[in-house]
Amino acid sequence: MRHLLIYSFFSLFALSPIAEAQQIFAHNDYEKAQPLLQAIAAKADFIEVDLHLRNGKLVVAHEKEQADTATQTLENLYLKPIIALFSQHQGRISPDRRYAPTLVFDLKDKSEVILPILLPLIESNLALFSKALSPLALRVVISGNRPRPEFYLDQPTYLFFDGRPSELYDNETAKRVALISDNFRSYARWDGTGEVPDEDKAKLKRIIKRAHQAGCPIRFWNAPDTPNAWKKLYKLGVDIINTDNVAECVTAMK
Repeated sequence: MRHLLIYSFFSLFALSPIAEAQQIFAHNDYEKAQPLLQAIAAKADFIEVDLHLRNGKLVVAHEKEQADTATQTLENLYLKPIIALFSQHQGRISPDRRYAPTLVFDLKDKSEVILPILLPLIESNLALFSKALSPLALRVVISGNRPRPEFYLDQPTYLFFDGRPSELYDNETAKRVALISDNFRSYARWDGTGEVPDEDKAKLKRIIKRAHQAGCPIRFWNAPDTPNAWKKLYKLGVDIINTDNVAECVTAMK
């Protein structure tokens, strides 16, 4: 049996730089009037897609029962539009040559059920999803029901993962972790108005500092989603703002 040397997550990449620019995470992008297109127009850095397996198809919805398997498929809402955009813009997702967002697949069913169906769809247009083939390719991150960290290295090299502060990684495995995400409510009760209470601020600063010492950007889901909250989280050092209001957030954070 292979022996996996485990190190504390917080000791990894201590000398590595963290992301410098404020980044925006388009939470539940598929719920927007124009999925994908609105996020790209606003230049969101991360675009989240919830995936379920229903009747043999990968469908996009918050709840599996809400998905129409005729129209709300991953191919219809995301893959075909991405292919069309790359064709329209000569090998990139938008006219901006510097813009190449991350596509985050939040797996709502078990990874061993979804990945065997998802990966062939990605690999049929791999140049659009592999940085090894194109620097303007979209990075693919697996969130939600991810494989266990000890199996990250068994996955295709174009796949990255959404990490957790509670997980432990060896050096090679940690290279596949694109960001660290956690539940804001595990650290704070602040509702987004006024100033962050000192007790909440201290807890948040500790987890942010540890992630930064590890060289990883951090995101909190379930955080207050208002302009005041975005700015306060930014001042605390949160690298990636999770929001349902992407265009407003981008404008507020300029």
